[in-house]
Amino acid sequence: MEITVSRKAHFNAAHRLHVSQWSDEDNKQFFGHCNNPNFHGHNYDLIVSITGDIDPVSGYFIDMKWLSNLIKEEIEDRFDHKNLNLDCEEFKSLNPSTENLAVVIWQILKSKLNNIKHLKVILYETERNFVEYNGN
Repeated sequence: MEITVSRKAHFNAAHRLHVSQWSDEDNKQFFGHCNNPNFHGHNYDLIVSITGDIDPVSGYFIDMKWLSNLIKEEIEDRFDHKNLNLDCEEFKSLNPSTENLAVVIWQILKSKLNNIKHLKVILYETERNFVEYNGN
């Protein structure tokens, strides 16, 4: 029997959206305050949803404590209170948009979740702005 379970997490990070091939004026016009040379921050909320089969003996699909620890160690510890542009190798040559951050989070978690049928991340940049990524 297949089921989807979800875990919510939170981290704070700063970033600057900037395309080096564009002029400063083009960047400012396109990204607005998100192009601030001194960076700006977000209080990100993350929802990780995974799908798989319920074990008929334990009644578990996955130990939620294990999933919680995985998200903390691989995502929260990596990105919390970091400047994504300066502190995170993943964004040395990748614009740290919320879209790209969601894809990076998905890739990190997917590499640790080999027996999972489906993984989806929902990343809230604000209460009203969020992205979803499921590997497609």
